[in-house]
Amino acid sequence: MLAFLLQLNAWATTGQLYLFALFMIMVWGLWLLRITLARYYKPWTRPYGTTTSVIIPVVDEPEQLFRAVLERIVEQRPTEIIVVINGPRNELLEKICGSMDVRWAWTETPGKRNALRIGVGLMTSDIAVLVDSDTVWTRDTLSELIKPFADARVGGVTTRQRILDPGRSLLTRWADWLENVRNEYSMPAMSVLGTVGCLPGRTIAFRRSILVRSMDKFLSERFLGVFLEVSDDRTLTNYTLRAGYRTVYQSTSLVYTDAPTRLGKLVRQQYRWARGSQYNTLRMLPWMARHTPLLALFYLADIVVPFVLVGSFVSWGVTLVTGREAALYDALPLPASRWAALGMILALSGVLTTLSLGLRFGRHFAYRPNDLAHLPAFMLINTFVLIPVRVLGFFRMAHNAGWGTRAGGFAGEKRRSPLLVVPYLLGVLLLGISVVIGV
Repeated sequence: MLAFLLQLNAWATTGQLYLFALFMIMVWGLWLLRITLARYYKPWTRPYGTTTSVIIPVVDEPEQLFRAVLERIVEQRPTEIIVVINGPRNELLEKICGSMDVRWAWTETPGKRNALRIGVGLMTSDIAVLVDSDTVWTRDTLSELIKPFADARVGGVTTRQRILDPGRSLLTRWADWLENVRNEYSMPAMSVLGTVGCLPGRTIAFRRSILVRSMDKFLSERFLGVFLEVSDDRTLTNYTLRAGYRTVYQSTSLVYTDAPTRLGKLVRQQYRWARGSQYNTLRMLPWMARHTPLLALFYLADIVVPFVLVGSFVSWGVTLVTGREAALYDALPLPASRWAALGMILALSGVLTTLSLGLRFGRHFAYRPNDLAHLPAFMLINTFVLIPVRVLGFFRMAHNAGWGTRAGGFAGEKRRSPLLVVPYLLGVLLLGISVVIGV
């Protein structure tokens, strides 16, 4: 943020134009566009009645949590509940289902996609509600979720999602902040256009007809020669959009989910999401460019921004160490000592970046004001965890990989595709351009 302001100052006073300043203007412009669109969002309010089948794929869950998940769903009386246990036999989960008179099936083939195929094959209702096995519903989650289906153009709906007991640790606070940022900005903005690009899968509803038509592709479609199990929710959202339906967000349907409390598990989760999101963006890009160009722009920015930031860090590091382009910092009242000046620049950069986050995502802090005290830590997690993981996820998009956070889950294919070099070549190109932009 400091470099951006200094480059704007140089642009205004000397006329020298910096590519990084132009890039940051674009980033802020996209943020303002999201804010503007989100202001027009309104949830569906008219009651709607239809048949619903809740499908819950599960590998393993703690007994208490899984029982709580089922109890909340049973209370809301969907037409049917189907639990699909996949991977190793889990008699505890079977007993829980039996004690609550919930229909269950077991498949020794691990993988969420195969479990969803089985659930969709067993269901009899018009609307399939896909639920993660660690997601806890709140009152009226189901009745609110199905309201948008009153519009025949709507094919998929997702909920408002929050983190269970976010005060447990810094990482759960950060995860809750990320969820709320999505709830308050991206999801409402895209929903206004009827093109929510990814209906998050903790609880997600689709018309059964869409899933039935898409299931063969869902189980076999490859990217750069590799079948990727990750990002099933984004993939099903893609199929829904391609079928001509609208995908929307229903803010009055609220669910809670768990978040990692250990850094290692958080990194694995974010890495899985980074790979899934970015490979789906590239796979979907030609269609989005033709039919939903604004959605394409949003998702391209999600890929490009981490690369530009990493490239800029490299450029600024070279500048600070070698003194090249140091004239940019002459506008600051820096101390004479080189190391003291460097410390001041780094401190100002951290403060201004933190203030920028606070400004852009102020709605969350209006909801949870105590999180303001953790904003500097959120900034550090974003910078040193989220951004590098996003870049790594891009490079390794075409690698075979398992689920990553579930013992006994899908383990990935054994063979490798020679096309896995494509993301590496694109990534190196993006990094090279980013270093140039950062100069």
